[in-house]
Amino acid sequence: MEVDPRKIGIIAGAGQFPLLFIEAARNAGRTVVVVAHKNETSAAIAEAADAVCWVKLGQLGKMINFFKDQAVGETVFLGAITKTRIFRDVLPDFKCLTLWNTIDTKQDDAILRAVAGALEKDGIKVLESTLYLRHLLFPKGVLTRKKPTREQREDIAFGWSNARAIGRLDIGQCVVVRNQSVAAVEAIEGTDATILRGGALVKEKAVVVKVKKPGQDFRFDLPATGLTTIESLKSVQGAVLAVEAGQSLLFDREQVVRAADAAGIVVVGVEERADGSLDF
Repeated sequence: MEVDPRKIGIIAGAGQFPLLFIEAARNAGRTVVVVAHKNETSAAIAEAADAVCWVKLGQLGKMINFFKDQAVGETVFLGAITKTRIFRDVLPDFKCLTLWNTIDTKQDDAILRAVAGALEKDGIKVLESTLYLRHLLFPKGVLTRKKPTREQREDIAFGWSNARAIGRLDIGQCVVVRNQSVAAVEAIEGTDATILRGGALVKEKAVVVKVKKPGQDFRFDLPATGLTTIESLKSVQGAVLAVEAGQSLLFDREQVVRAADAAGIVVVGVEERADGSLDF
C-alpha cells in the first residue's frame, strides 16, 4: 500500500480528545482522516476531519479499507467507547469475527492490542495517543488550594496499591476508598459510575485514586480526567481525587481546578518512586 506521509488517521470515540488532536495535527502540517463511531463520536469531530468514515463497533474491515483508500499509513486511537456496547450495539464484520476468535481474554488491553496488530499487519502503524498533545498529561503535585490531610494521604496510598492490582488484572484503573476500605472498584461501567456507586456507599469524604495499568500502552486507553469527574465527586460529597501524574490525561485543567476549589475537593497528581513509595 502506497501511503501519503502527510496524512494521519484517527479512530475516534467520544469526548473532546479527537477534536483537540485534529487541531494539533493540523498545526503540525498533517491532513486528518477520521473513522468515527456511530452513537459515540460527535458530529463536530466528523465535520473537522478532512475525510470521515462512519462505522459501527466491530466493523474492522471497513475501517482498514477506508484507511487504505485514503493512503493512511499512521493512525491513533482517541476518545472513549462505551464498553457495554459490546453486549448490545456491535456489528462485527468477517475480519472482526476472525480476530475476535483469536483473543483468549476479552478485556480492554487484549482487544485493543489485537486490533492494533491487525491494523499494523495491513501496513497501518498505530502511534501513541499523546502525539502532539503531551501537554495534556496530568501534572505532578497538588493542583487545588486544599491539600490532602495525613489521613487522606494514607487512603491514597491504600487505594493506589488496590488500583494497581485491578489494573494488573486488566479490570479497571480506579478505586473509591475511605478509611482504608475499598468502597468501589472500576470495571466495565467506567470512572464516573464507579465514583457515584462508591461515593453513595461511604456517604461522604470519598477518596478516588486513578492510576495507569502496569505496562500501560500509550497507544490507547490512557486514564483521563475532566470536569465530569469533579462533578461526579461533588455529587457524592467526595473529598479527594488522586491521579497518577504523567501517565494519564487531564482535560480543561483550569475549569477542573476551579470547580474542585469551589467544591472543596483536593486534586493531586502523584508519582510512584522506584521503591514503590508515593511522591505528592
